[in-house]
Amino acid sequence: MKKNIIAMNASIMIGLGSILAAPSVYAESISDLEKQKESIQEKRSGVESNISDTEKKIDSLQDKQMTAEDQIAAIEAKIAESAKKIDAKNAEITQTKKEIEALKEEIKVLKERIAKRNEVLKERALSFQETGGDVNYLEVLFGSSSFGDLVDRVGAVATIAEADRDILKQHELDKKELEEKQKAVETKLASLEVAKAELLEIQKQQKQQKQEKDALVKKLKQQTEKHEHEKMGLEEEKANLAAQEKAIKSAISLEHQRLAELEAARKKAAAEAKKRAEQEAAQAAAQAASQASESKKQSTSSGYSAKSNSSSSSSSSPSPSASNVSQAPAVSSGTFTRPSAGYVSSTMGERWNKQHAGIDIAASGTVPVVAAADGVVSRSYFSSTYGNVVFVTHSISGQQWTTVYAHLSSRQVGEGAVVAKGQQVGIMGNTGHSFGQHLHFELHKGPWNYSKSNAVNPLNYINI
Repeated sequence: MKKNIIAMNASIMIGLGSILAAPSVYAESISDLEKQKESIQEKRSGVESNISDTEKKIDSLQDKQMTAEDQIAAIEAKIAESAKKIDAKNAEITQTKKEIEALKEEIKVLKERIAKRNEVLKERALSFQETGGDVNYLEVLFGSSSFGDLVDRVGAVATIAEADRDILKQHELDKKELEEKQKAVETKLASLEVAKAELLEIQKQQKQQKQEKDALVKKLKQQTEKHEHEKMGLEEEKANLAAQEKAIKSAISLEHQRLAELEAARKKAAAEAKKRAEQEAAQAAAQAASQASESKKQSTSSGYSAKSNSSSSSSSSPSPSASNVSQAPAVSSGTFTRPSAGYVSSTMGERWNKQHAGIDIAASGTVPVVAAADGVVSRSYFSSTYGNVVFVTHSISGQQWTTVYAHLSSRQVGEGAVVAKGQQVGIMGNTGHSFGQHLHFELHKGPWNYSKSNAVNPLNYINI
């Protein structure tokens, strides 16, 4: 009898020991969740630093762009000034060419005068050769009929001689003037042409500078747009990390709550076990002392058995039956279950020169979309690319996972909601950057980020 009592107490203590040991398992789970939260906080801090760096790059590019645009404005002003100068030179060249045309007329007249003088001079030269020159003048003088006539003839000879000298002198002056005018006009025209060529070269260089600055501004704008797009992605990643951190905190809170409930159940079970042990020890002692009859012993044993069965029956509760949702996929026994009915219309990989970070499941009609595993909804919002999208954060065996359900026609869960594996989170749709009704499903081993570096192929984890 004493041996039976010892064995009974030992079995109770073993059961109690298993209950007492249970919290350590959950404590480890909380530790894993805390580590995941710290990891998300570090990544969030890194993303914030990247956002700050990107903003500095954008500011620097915008400063460079403004400087380049100011330089372009200055160059355009110089080009306009050069154009005015070129127009002025063209006007001078046109005027000079008109002067040249007028000078040509003067030259024509001068040439006619020179030609006439040349004829007179030729005649004088011919007369000089035939008569010896001075003889003509003597004949004129000696042929006078009176003294008065002589005086007149002497004056006439002097006038003719002076006229000849004037003709020669004017002839030389006209020739010199003609040469000087031709040279002056030709020099002026050449100078204007050189000045115009220099201005055209300057304008060409200015236009080249403007083209270079225009190309620089275009490049700076493209870089700015790229960094702004990157900043938007980083800000979305930051928001997702903040939501995941919130989800992890919620999971930690739920885990603490479960621990508290478990601790309360453990204390209650320990108290009940202790009470049963005391009752059974008292009964055994009473049986040994009183040496009761065998029928009384059987009655006591039968009462204990009924009590034990009653206790066992009251401690078990029927598992709730999952609600059947029309067209929802059956919940599989693996780590992750299929998120919706339909066929895989696009797999993970390169698509349209971009990385397709998940799979597409297409189907027609009203198709429920369910959570692939137990978790907490970290984000539920409308995205310009994802459309209606739900992010769920999971903690499985100490590993954080993130699932993404995109292009939904509607969302049925909000941020912070705790979802069970197979629970409906939305309806398949065609919102955001989508072509035709389908579910875009992503699986990330770790938190979601803008570069989607943690994305893994869902087909390697889910039987679809």
